[in-house]
Amino acid sequence: MHEPTLSEAPGSSGGLPTLTQDWKAYSAEQHEVWSILFDRRMVDLRTTASQVFLRGMDVIGLEREGVPNLSEVNRRLGRVTGWSAVAVAGFVPAPQFFASLAERRFPTTIIVRGRDQLDYLPEPDIFHDVFGHVPLHADQVFGSFLQRFGAMASAAKSPDQVTAMARLFWFTVEFGLILEGGEPRIYGSGLISSRGDGEHALGPAVRRHPFEIEAVLAQPFVIDKLQDDLFLIEGFDQLFEALPIAARLLDIPV
Repeated sequence: MHEPTLSEAPGSSGGLPTLTQDWKAYSAEQHEVWSILFDRRMVDLRTTASQVFLRGMDVIGLEREGVPNLSEVNRRLGRVTGWSAVAVAGFVPAPQFFASLAERRFPTTIIVRGRDQLDYLPEPDIFHDVFGHVPLHADQVFGSFLQRFGAMASAAKSPDQVTAMARLFWFTVEFGLILEGGEPRIYGSGLISSRGDGEHALGPAVRRHPFEIEAVLAQPFVIDKLQDDLFLIEGFDQLFEALPIAARLLDIPV
C-alpha cells in the first residue's frame, strides 16, 4: 500500500482532509508487520494494561491477524460511544485535530511502518493510532473526557493556554497511568504502543505522581526521551472532573 497524500483526500469534516482506507490494498507484509507488533505488545499488556483498554480491544474487534478495517472498527465503536476513527494522510494541525475530537472523530493515520522500524517510528502509524488510542474510545467516561478535552483545546488561544492543554493531553491520553487493583497500569497510547516506554513507565526510574490537575498543567515534557515523571489517576472519571477545574485555572471558556 502506498502512502496517501492530501491530494488524494476524497472528503473533509470541519476543514479536516480525510481519506478512505483501501483495506484490500494492504500487502501481505504489512498485515504481517501488524501481527508482529500486536503479538509483541500483548505479551506484556495482558498484565500491565488497564482493564478498560483490554475490554475496549474486544469491543472494537482488534485482532492479531492483520491491519484493522476502519469500517468494521467504526461499526462496533459507533454503537457504543458514537466515536469513529477517521483516516487521514499524516500530521494534522492542532486546531483541526482538537476540533475533530470535539466531534468524536479521531484522526487516524492509515500507513503501516516498515519491518525495519518495528522498534521505533518518529511519526504515528496505524498501530500507534488504532491499537494505541482507539480501544479507550469504547469507554463512555474516557470518550466523554476526550470529547470535552477537544472542545476546550479548540478554545485555547494564548500560548500559555495551548502549552497547558498540550501537557494535559501528553500526561493523560499519551502517557497516562491508572490505578487498578492497587497497582499502576498503563493506558496512554504512547505506553500502550511502545514496549520500551511501557516498561519504563512501570519501572523504578519513573516518578509516579498522584494526578492533580494543577501539577499536570505545570509539568513540562520532552517528546523524544523516556519520561521521568508520570501521573497516576484512580479512575477515568477523575479526568472528566478535572476539565472544568482546568478551564477555570486557564481561563478557557467552556
